[in-house]
Amino acid sequence: MAETEKKNDKKPNAVVRFFKRVGKFFRDCKGELKKIVWPTPKAVFKSTGVVLVTIVILGLFVFLLDTGFMNLLGLVMDVAKV
Repeated sequence: MAETEKKNDKKPNAVVRFFKRVGKFFRDCKGELKKIVWPTPKAVFKSTGVVLVTIVILGLFVFLLDTGFMNLLGLVMDVAKV
């Protein structure tokens, strides 16, 4: 009797286990996709505006730093020529 119980307790082969895990993965993915909450169009446009304004401000800041350092470097190079 113990031998038949051992035979029934065997694991399925590797291919069967693999496909069961793949199936579980896709079921879990489907469950997670149902939990997604998409932003409203109004929120998307507001966030886009904030990002664009931030990019413009940082761009101007980098431009001003670059211009200032280039002028400073020009002054140093003119002094070095004399």
